Parts: sequence; structure tokens; C-alpha cells
Amino acid sequence: MNEKLTIYQVFPRLFGNQRTNPIENGSLIQNGCGKMADFTGKALREIKELGISHIWYTGIIEHATETNYTEFGIQQDHSLVVKGKAGSPYAIKDYYDIDPDLANQIDNRMQEFQELVQRTHDEKMGVIIDFVPNHVARQYHSDVKPSYVQNLGDGDNTSESFAPTNNFYYITQQPFTLYGDAQQEDYPYSEFPAKATGNDQFTASPTTNDWYETVKLNYGVDYLNGNQEHFDPMPDTWIKMRDILLFWASKGVDGFRCDMAEMVPVAFWHWVIQEIKDKYPAVIFIAEVYNPAQYRNYIHTGGFDYLYDKVGLYDTLRAVTCGQTAACNITHCCHAVSDIQDHMLNFLENHDEQRIASDFFAGDGAKGIPAMTVLSTLSTNPVMIYSGQELGEPAMEHEGFSGVDGRTTIFDYWSIDKLRRWNNQGDFGTAQLTTEEAELKHFYKQLLNICRTEKCITAGSLFDLMYANEANPKFDNGKQFAFLRNADQELLLVVANFDSQAVNVEVNIPSEAFDFLKIPDNKVAVVENLITNKKSVGTLTPLSPYQVSVDAYGVLLLKFTYGKM
Repeated sequence: MNEKLTIYQVFPRLFGNQRTNPIENGSLIQNGCGKMADFTGKALREIKELGISHIWYTGIIEHATETNYTEFGIQQDHSLVVKGKAGSPYAIKDYYDIDPDLANQIDNRMQEFQELVQRTHDEKMGVIIDFVPNHVARQYHSDVKPSYVQNLGDGDNTSESFAPTNNFYYITQQPFTLYGDAQQEDYPYSEFPAKATGNDQFTASPTTNDWYETVKLNYGVDYLNGNQEHFDPMPDTWIKMRDILLFWASKGVDGFRCDMAEMVPVAFWHWVIQEIKDKYPAVIFIAEVYNPAQYRNYIHTGGFDYLYDKVGLYDTLRAVTCGQTAACNITHCCHAVSDIQDHMLNFLENHDEQRIASDFFAGDGAKGIPAMTVLSTLSTNPVMIYSGQELGEPAMEHEGFSGVDGRTTIFDYWSIDKLRRWNNQGDFGTAQLTTEEAELKHFYKQLLNICRTEKCITAGSLFDLMYANEANPKFDNGKQFAFLRNADQELLLVVANFDSQAVNVEVNIPSEAFDFLKIPDNKVAVVENLITNKKSVGTLTPLSPYQVSVDAYGVLLLKFTYGKM
């Protein structure tokens, strides 16, 4: 059977934190922090039983923080260039180290990480971590790098705004200053000359809306002179980044989610991914890319295994769920990436996006069921969920730095009530969950395991039924979406209802579908509802529509199993 990747993104900082009643902008001591050790064998089995093949541990590598770890030989960060008390996991401070917040024994943090990798592998799941190639913390400094490695920027010619051999870009003869109401500590933050900011702000004075806590890395592109490329001789940054990837691959990491990959030249990816795969051929690379015009470039030239399908499928499914566009527009997403569909990573939540259950999205996690089902079963490509999504986490709390925005904080020390109750001090019993939370979690478990085991989804072909139901008065193509998948002697009919009302619909299945999928006309099949596990018998024919009933925000996954065709 072909493998369909199912990824569980999780913040270790949040997952195991059992501290109740966290306070807004609380410190590590006040609010506590989850640890790598919280991912016990039992915890990992619970995640695996959801139908998960890979865990994306977010925030593993050491990043800038306001917490003081100087007693452990870790340099202190200035609060002016740290977002939140805990700091952003995308402001990497040491590419070769583990974030000390996540360790029980800080001096033993790398060993604790390797033990986490081993426990995850013991449960037959892969380990994915972030690779943040575009920018680093303003006070980047590796305390534990190999002796042969030079710190980023140590050999730079700071009198040049751009030099191919530099690791950073400089705003020469100007000190770094931060506009806005940022507060200085007892001593001022000093950076001279100023470095360019991570979101391509080539100014000495980024705003508080910029990625001001980070500095842009130089891959040999002169952005201030027509994006001229200086790739020969190979830029020093390329070599340093390759060595970092090899370092983590040697620790047993199975994949890298590459942050803002499109802000790094494709030529680098083309070279470095092959360099890594030559030594670790099974390692996967996932790109965060938002420009559809560049998708094929990052796949075919860059060498990425998978790309975010955010601008297409995510945006459309969110709009359909919120009643802002018609369900039939999902078809356009499929057509737009039909030639690269197997390389797209589908999701409805991640750390950057608002939670389904937030007031900014659907207000109820269960309303995401039809969208989640469509994106999970539409193709053989990977699907991802974000820890707490399966419980309907709304992320509507005053956590600290980013305020109430429907996103789970990545900047603060915090504890999530729903995760605490599911964790239940490591017991992972359902007694602490509400009926609604338990039902939603059970649905996710069903859906993701179906995705992992049903060959119509892990392999096979797709036939979109929307064009055949455009003029169907018994099918609302603004609120319902339907398609077929098949493999061997099995056929899967998926009907998703985005309506707040239960519906009785009639689905036209055209003769072209019978020809393309080689479906026997009017032949009796065993029909299994994969959600309820109830079985019946039925037939399909292009001469009359297939009648079904679907709950409000509900789905049907009907598997037709034929004898010899």
C-alpha cells in the first residue's frame, strides 16, 4: 500500500504544560512550560492512534527568549529584540542547539531530544522539525556549534551593504533603531551597523509590525541592485546551511518544514536538498511557499517533496466554510494544481492560521468537518492537523504578545485547557473531555485512519462530480461538494455538506465517470459507510442519481466494493 503522510504539528512548549490558570504575559516560572519528556510512549501512542504518520515538533531549535539561561552558558537576549516572554521559535539563536525551555535537565537537552526522536521512532512515526533558512535572531550566537564551524557573521565585511561572502546584509554607517513604543531595558540594545530585517526590510529602522527581532540571511542575492545573483563561487551561507541540515539529519530527523522557503533562492534548494538526500535519501522537505506562480519551480527545480496548499485549497475551504464562496470553487483549486497535486500539503490549521473554532473563523470546530474531510480524501497527498484542532481549540485567550487573534500563541508561555484535560496528567483518558470534544476527536481519529488505510485514498484516481451537478435542482453546488475515488475493485463516494441544515441530495454520476473509473453500470455492490461502519447493498448507474442524506456540516464516505469487474 502506498503511504499517505498524516502530520501532527505540535508545540512541545504547550502540549505537556499542565499549569492551570496561566496569566497574561507570564514568565516561565509563572506559567510553566511543556517538555520533550512529556511525549511519553503513552502520549505518542495516543497521537499515533489518531492516524498520524509524522509529528512536526515545532520550536525545537534554540531561539531568542527573555528567560535567562546564562548560568548554562547561553547568552542573554535583549528584550527589545524578543517577541513575547518565551520568544518566537522562528528567531533562531543557535542552529546547533535545543531550546532549553523544553528540557528537564538543561545541560542534557540534546540527549533528551535524541531520546524523543527514539521514542517517536519506536512508535513507528517520523520526526519533522523546522528549518528556518531565511532569517535568524538579531543576537544569533551558537554556544555549542562544532569547533570547525564559524558563527554567522563573524567573517563579514560590515563596511559593505552586500558582499557575496557575507552572511548578513548591512545598512552601513547606521545604528539599528526600532520605531514604535518598544521599551528599552536598563541598558540600550546596540547594533552597529544595522542589519537588514528578516522580512526583506533593508532599513536601519524597521517598524514594530516587521520581523524586527530577526535579521535576513544572505544567499548571494543583491536585492538592492536588481536582485543580481552571485552564486559562483558558492556563497558561504549555503555551506553553513547545508552543514546545519546534515547535523540534524544525523540526529535522526526524518523531515524539515522549511520556513518561508520562497524567500530563499531556488538555486540554493536545488543544491542543498540533493546534498542532504545523497546521504539521507528518505528525508523529506516541506516548503512554506505562498506564491502559486513559483510552485512548480520549487518542486521541479528546487527539489521539494511537498508545498503548502494555502493560497489555493486552504483559502477556498475556509471561505466555503464561512459561507463566503460556493463549494463548487473547490474544483478550481484542484485544476490549478492538478499536475503537482501529489506534492501539495493540505491543512486547515497551523500555527500561522486562525483556529477553526475561533470567533474569527467558524466559531465551532465541528463546522470544519466537511472541509477537513475534503482536503484529507481528495488526493493521495499529505494532510496535516495542528495539536488541539481535533478538540476544537478556539484560541480566544489573552495570552500575551499577540493578543486575542484566534491563533494559539507562539510567543508566550501558556497552557491550553483542552490539551491539559486530554493529557490529564499523562493518563490521556476521555473522562476529562466534554461530549463535544470527545466526539470531534473521535471523528478526526476515524478520518485520519481512513486516509491511512483505504486504498481509494492512498492510491487510485479522482473524478470530480461537480460539473455533472451544476444544473441539478436536488444538489446545491454552493453548499455541497462531491467526488469519486477508486482503486482496484473499490469505489469511494464522498459527499460533504457545508450547510447548517441536514440535506437530502441526489448526486448525478455521469457516464464519463463510469468509463474513466471503469465502474460497472447498475451492478450490485457492498456499500459501507466508513464513518458509521454500517453496510448495505446498492448500485450506481448514470441513468438515475444516487440519493443520500447528509447531516448539517456532515459528510458521507461510502465505499462500494464490487466482485470481479
